[in-house]
Amino acid sequence: MNRRDSLGHTGNEVDGNGPRKICCVTSPYYDVVPLDFTDMSEAHPCPYLPGREAAEQFFQVVEFPAELYHDFMDHEFRRSGLIIYRPACPGCSECRPLRVPVAEFRPNKSQRRILKKNSDLEVRVSQPRFSGAKFKLYRRYLAFKHDATPCDSPSALKNFLYVSPVKTLEFEYRLNGRIVAVSIADVCSRSLSSVYAFYSPDMACRSLGTFSALQEISFSKEHGFPYYYLGFFVRDCASMNYKSRFHPHEILDRLRQWIRP
Repeated sequence: MNRRDSLGHTGNEVDGNGPRKICCVTSPYYDVVPLDFTDMSEAHPCPYLPGREAAEQFFQVVEFPAELYHDFMDHEFRRSGLIIYRPACPGCSECRPLRVPVAEFRPNKSQRRILKKNSDLEVRVSQPRFSGAKFKLYRRYLAFKHDATPCDSPSALKNFLYVSPVKTLEFEYRLNGRIVAVSIADVCSRSLSSVYAFYSPDMACRSLGTFSALQEISFSKEHGFPYYYLGFFVRDCASMNYKSRFHPHEILDRLRQWIRP
């Protein structure tokens, strides 16, 4: 069926498995943007839910207006380096964007403990700057957290996190001058959007992933950004569970309306 909802989505068909391919994005700043320039990936094993296949609708850009990217996020898109994509998996729509209304957020008891535990860290916010020390930290993080083959190429990390088509900030977390964690976030007037975070394995007990999200929410509140976007939430994926612990939060449902669970 064709529908128009409060976000201005038009021309999309839905069925029992959720929305099909988006044919356009409606923006209050850029009007209607047709998506006839996008490509579809081949099906591949899902990285979140074992036994399922995944696919993406995507396109690549060198520069992209930050405000338009916010509108694309409200249509399920995210970015990785210069690639902007959204899940388009056959028969599945479990990857749901999640965001936090910044003004209403209050850290819970566990999050307050994490803030206290990391009160000795210095937080620096600046334009993203690649360095050899960050590359080494990223390699150690991958081997520890994801049991993955360490990244052997500095250019791979640069292309993933240090090349961006939108306005991007880097948060450095230092202990006695040493970088122990890094997080990257995209910024526009309506949101701060988490891209990725990595940290030193020997500081895993500090919950630095959650701490970096709390710092980015605090930064959003300080600078008047209404929403903090945490990327995709997958209900049955254990590694995603931490995102649902930020309250209140909103999830973009299968009809692309923001709802509070």
